[in-house]
Amino acid sequence: MRFTKRGHACVRLEKDGRTLVIDPGGYSEQDAAVGADAVLVTHEHPDHFDEDRLRAGLGDNPAAELWAPRSVTDKVAAAFPGRVHTVGHGDTFTAAGFDVEVHGELHAVIHPDIPRIANSGYLVDGSVFHPGDALTVPERPVDTLMLPVMAPWNKIAEIVDYLREVEPRRAYDVHDALLSEVARPMYDRMLGGLAGAEHGRLAPGDSVEL
Repeated sequence: MRFTKRGHACVRLEKDGRTLVIDPGGYSEQDAAVGADAVLVTHEHPDHFDEDRLRAGLGDNPAAELWAPRSVTDKVAAAFPGRVHTVGHGDTFTAAGFDVEVHGELHAVIHPDIPRIANSGYLVDGSVFHPGDALTVPERPVDTLMLPVMAPWNKIAEIVDYLREVEPRRAYDVHDALLSEVARPMYDRMLGGLAGAEHGRLAPGDSVEL
């Protein structure tokens, strides 16, 4: 499987000539979903779900399909009949040849005054986990964790503890558009030194084989 980091929380997975894109949001590239055979969206916040980017991807490939919580699918289902699927915790499905499990139900708490919304984390091919905006721990081992390193709802101590609890073989940063270049070396040292997992950071557009 080939993993390509895109802007912010967006990632691209490729296997056997097919492409799965997760969270093409407003901080991602304009063409983040273009070329996808399937798209997964974790939740409705605009840094994870940008309707124009999503429509561009689904419009580019007439066979491309979308899986997401209802708050997302309700917005685009009418435009792409038969290609949009609503998912929730415990669901399993196959998207573009990838086996996907849904883990988690709610977005992390931003502030007690802000209502929580649905958030679906996706475990792909039993090995790669993208939690969206939550520190969900799947009830099975994770080989590669997409690690949300910087958000209004987390702090570095929580991210270190999350890595320790999930115990992946390796973790790559996502949700990093708000993290300044000045802070990145400090985050790298703390996550690499305290969490006990192989930690990596890719620039948008960089790829690795998983």
